[in-house]
Amino acid sequence: MTIQHHYTRDQIAARVAQDIHEGAYVNLGIGLPTKVANYLPADREVFVHSENGLLGMGPAPSPGEEDEDLINAGKQPVTLLTGGSYFHHGDSFAMMRGGHLDICVLGAFQVSEKGDLANWHTGAPDAIPAVGGAMDLAIGAKQVFVMMDHQTKTGESTIVRECSYPLTGVACVNRIYTDLAVIDVTSEGLRVREMAPGLTFEELQAVTDAPLLD
Repeated sequence: MTIQHHYTRDQIAARVAQDIHEGAYVNLGIGLPTKVANYLPADREVFVHSENGLLGMGPAPSPGEEDEDLINAGKQPVTLLTGGSYFHHGDSFAMMRGGHLDICVLGAFQVSEKGDLANWHTGAPDAIPAVGGAMDLAIGAKQVFVMMDHQTKTGESTIVRECSYPLTGVACVNRIYTDLAVIDVTSEGLRVREMAPGLTFEELQAVTDAPLLD
């Protein structure tokens, strides 16, 4: 089923940024989540963390202003805000594992109706070789937000009853942001908070494997 109404990736990132509260310590995962830094309001103090040892990251640098020594965990050039800091990789993981991050924003291949997360391996021969810091972030952060496409390129649902890929974390996801909707993982099930303008609940459910609550 082809859906005509959807959010762009930049709109998804801007929507996630709305839900990051004043004073939050936040980790933005590799890939799509890095866009969130570009949409954090300038008047809201948010401390953006990167697992390679940065705290206080700002938006992406302007073309030509990149510093090759200032990169995030995805090896992308970043900026550092006034008061930002660098520290050892071990200290960075202690922050993650010690529950010191309020929110982490991760990409995913699948999320189950119980909030299980699969975001590191699909079984493809060229897949990334290890889970990296995603497992520590998924379990260590106080809230886990996931950004992903609602369907795969072949039309399969990425929100499923049970994950078929190896798990990163069990029952760890709090909220899902896709190109079609914003969905909360609750004790009652997956509750739809918002949908792309023009999209109906019936259309959304038709392309979602797991049952949804209106």
